[in-house]
Amino acid sequence: MPNWLPEALDYISRWIEFQVRLLDQPGCVLAVVHEGQTVLDVACGCADLRTGEPLSPRHRARVASHSKTFTAAGIMKLRERGAVGLDDRIGAHVPGLHATLAESRLTQLLSHTSGVVRDGVTGDQWFDRRPFADEAELSAALGHAPTIEPNTRFKYSNYGYGLLGRLIEAVTGEPYAVWIRREVIDAAGLAETVPDMPLRAGEPMASGHSGKLPLGRRVVLPGRQSTNALAPATGFVSTAADLARFFAQLIPSSKSELLSVASRREMTRPQWRNPHSTFERHYGLGTMSGGVRDWWWFGHAGGFQGFLSHTAALPAHDVTIAIVTNAIDGNAYQWLAGALQIMETFARNGPAADSVRDWGGRWWSIWSTTDLVPMGAKVLAANPALPMPLADSSEITVSGPDRGTIAVANGYGSHGEAVERIRGSDGQVKELKLAGTTLVPEERVAAELKACDTNATAGASAGTAIRPGAPPSVLGDGT
Repeated sequence: MPNWLPEALDYISRWIEFQVRLLDQPGCVLAVVHEGQTVLDVACGCADLRTGEPLSPRHRARVASHSKTFTAAGIMKLRERGAVGLDDRIGAHVPGLHATLAESRLTQLLSHTSGVVRDGVTGDQWFDRRPFADEAELSAALGHAPTIEPNTRFKYSNYGYGLLGRLIEAVTGEPYAVWIRREVIDAAGLAETVPDMPLRAGEPMASGHSGKLPLGRRVVLPGRQSTNALAPATGFVSTAADLARFFAQLIPSSKSELLSVASRREMTRPQWRNPHSTFERHYGLGTMSGGVRDWWWFGHAGGFQGFLSHTAALPAHDVTIAIVTNAIDGNAYQWLAGALQIMETFARNGPAADSVRDWGGRWWSIWSTTDLVPMGAKVLAANPALPMPLADSSEITVSGPDRGTIAVANGYGSHGEAVERIRGSDGQVKELKLAGTTLVPEERVAAELKACDTNATAGASAGTAIRPGAPPSVLGDGT
């Protein structure tokens, strides 16, 4: 394991737990695999806000479009066996298609460039207004011409992957769910993944949740419906750990025998650019990708009613990270980007030197929260409220057991000013003086705010004004 990874994972866990609290999210599960081994598998929050049941890493969740990667892996396995070719016409295997669609190649369907309609005549299945399409409805849609000319641009299509599921059934003579479970899920050693609902008896399932608007509170969106003919596109139920284990096996250098190295390379290489996207993203065969140089990643994201998830595999580091949330406004995409930033920063600076290792910790004021994050020979002052917590962090150079200097800071920060840790009579650090600003533990700020609230209420009742800036008596010594 890289020497920087354990400390990076420790901070990622603490940062995401803070984010869940800050954004009032129901829950989040985070898993990381390195060189085929699970090195992190943690959960925070609730599995169901109605009951308050704690969310665990073993709770299953809808992982939606991650399903496409499993389906693509199945197609690649059939290709390795000589049953299909990527350049095959889909019409050579599946009858009843519109003539234009029948000419589409498997590689076009896998890369979302066949021009097939995204979600049929209506996408209301995504709003819990109707069931997911059955075989008859899928057949009717596939009898129509593609919505745009094939092979002209990346155009995402759930119905296109529904058609690929039908291809698997036509070639193997077995139901999609039966074949994909044996040949891909079980072959990958995944014990917490199924291609669609229902789960087996006794398997825990997290509940999905709506956003807070327009009711001002979250509503449970159970997420237990079948996705019918669209299971190959969006039906899968899994855990963060299983997702990380599966995508880790798609890294070309992996020792996994699930697929050949050639198949993994073909699946994961960028093939089509996502046009009109703020971020540079590409799609391969059942995989999306982004990033640059050593931090290029491939993976997939998934959105289902009440659930958002994202997985990224980093071939240069043989590290795979998966984040699963159980809210329709879950921050899986942003948290994955933040986690990658944390990893990259630790990789660049290295693990904390002995001289700064004990400087880590979280400090509070009524304005914000500051995380001291040691790495290399310095300490970063991070803002855990940010989606990129280490962005524009001040760098502290430590000059003594409890003293340092802000050696680098944003122009609006306190560049060049002093840092000091204040210890109590028990020898424990009780305050942090950051450029003259006193930061304290969370419970102390909580007490300050309660005292302010009590004083404000009492002052309002008595008709007297509270003097702005007056420190409450609970501040104690040194404030």
